[in-house]
Amino acid sequence: MTHYQLAGPDTGPLVLLTPGNTIPLGYWDAIAADLHAHGLRTLAYSAYGRGWSDRVEGPYDQALFLRQLSELLDAVAPRERVHVVGTSMGGLIAMAFATQAGIPTPLSLTLIGPAGLAEQNQPLTRLLAVDPLARLLGRLFGHRFLSSHLGHNVRTGEDTDRLRRLVGEPYRFHGSIYALLSTLRDFPLIGQHDLYRRAGRLPVPKLLLWGKHDQVTPIEQLDTVRDLFPPDDLHVLDHCGHMVPFEDPHGTARLLATFFEKIN
Repeated sequence: MTHYQLAGPDTGPLVLLTPGNTIPLGYWDAIAADLHAHGLRTLAYSAYGRGWSDRVEGPYDQALFLRQLSELLDAVAPRERVHVVGTSMGGLIAMAFATQAGIPTPLSLTLIGPAGLAEQNQPLTRLLAVDPLARLLGRLFGHRFLSSHLGHNVRTGEDTDRLRRLVGEPYRFHGSIYALLSTLRDFPLIGQHDLYRRAGRLPVPKLLLWGKHDQVTPIEQLDTVRDLFPPDDLHVLDHCGHMVPFEDPHGTARLLATFFEKIN
């Protein structure tokens, strides 16, 4: 089961909002409302293991998240061309989806603080490769790790508190920490340069947004992304960390709507 929200004017172009590693669909609420005011529809959803979507058996790898997204679109917007927006890990899912054969060409492709360009796994990820150890670490330290990680995603204490409330409640459910740790272990979060190249060759308008103070996907990776994925438009938000759509939803929505209007 996938928890999703399809909303906005019935005839507006559809904007697909692809989530990152931890975030439920409520992350997009303020942006979606602003986009609706610009005549756009939005489709937001919680990835498996997040929010109120199911916790599933098996590895949380790229194939799982790509299948979830494809099945969701087949159910609610079959064969429709959409504006694809992906943030952090969601940028990788968005690019993998957009470069699939046999799908309608996206109207545009937007990446926000995208992941996947680290050269090697973090020490924690290497520990998670040993399954019994991964399960033990999850039981002992999973919630503490999640809370610490969320604190690095945004700049202010107020935003950290809001983010922990939004993300934390669904993590009470069995399987949530497993989903998070399995994603860190089984989803290819490093060395995704070739995916960026393939997405960069797509004949669609491209937008790149990044927070200047991003500590998760550091702004130092911007030049690499710009070379692999040449954007038609680029904005660095001086007052944001990693979670640009959460920290400045109205500014993000304004940039998105302006970009989409140039296309339509």
